[in-house]
Amino acid sequence: MKNFIRAGLLGCLAGFATQAAACSTETPCPVGDRAYYVAAPEGGTQDGPAVVYIHGFGGSGAGALRNSGMVNDFLARGYTVIAPDGVVREGRNGRSWRFHPASGGQADEIAFLQDVRDDAIARLGLNPEGVILAGFSIGGSMTAYTACAAPESFAAYAPLSGNFWRPHPAECAGPVQMLHTHGWRDGTVPIEGRVVNRVERDRPDAFAQGDIHYALGLWRDTNGCTDYQARSFDTSTPFWQRSWTGCESGSALTFALFDGGHVVPRGWPDLVVDWVEALPAN
Repeated sequence: MKNFIRAGLLGCLAGFATQAAACSTETPCPVGDRAYYVAAPEGGTQDGPAVVYIHGFGGSGAGALRNSGMVNDFLARGYTVIAPDGVVREGRNGRSWRFHPASGGQADEIAFLQDVRDDAIARLGLNPEGVILAGFSIGGSMTAYTACAAPESFAAYAPLSGNFWRPHPAECAGPVQMLHTHGWRDGTVPIEGRVVNRVERDRPDAFAQGDIHYALGLWRDTNGCTDYQARSFDTSTPFWQRSWTGCESGSALTFALFDGGHVVPRGWPDLVVDWVEALPAN
């Protein structure tokens, strides 16, 4: 993978990795006016991989780490779990992300996630080329928009139950390694998307989720895949996987379906890690 550490990071944070990490599942590490939380594997974080996990609508970084089943599965595979805070929802509990094309704040969010990445690499001594970005629901959407606009920010991307919203992007910046996972019976973010505000569907100001199949087509174009159809299939686990081959070197695209709704399904962390570890070395 290409080096994605911004110029000057190692100089300005020299020696920071050797300091005791102050952050934990309950104690935040500040980044600007927000923060992130950390769950570390038993073997420590030095030179290890990590997943930056983006919470869903109304959640928080600390709250995301209370999903002990998900977190413990990643930890058991040696992955540090880093959970950043979204933006405060004015007048409401919880946090969210400036994910929507009309929000005007996507670039700020991507810069924040990059700052979280840089801070965690320096503070925890992580492997810079082993940090992936994943997220659930609106967190999955934020994952997709980051991959689209700044694909070199993370080693790979694993959105769950969320991807682009309407209007879909016209194009993305470059090839990515992406595993999109979705529940077959998801009614909150259906595979085809839905209108979520109270306006007529065809109005231009409709606040509407995107179509996952359309998103996959955009990702195929982004990765330079030669075929519309997938050529590789795996139905040996609860996650039925379709993977596209014949794409640009260094890219990857897999779509995984499970029999469920709008949830983080059991086994998803292992699915993600198995997929990442099977990727060819760049």
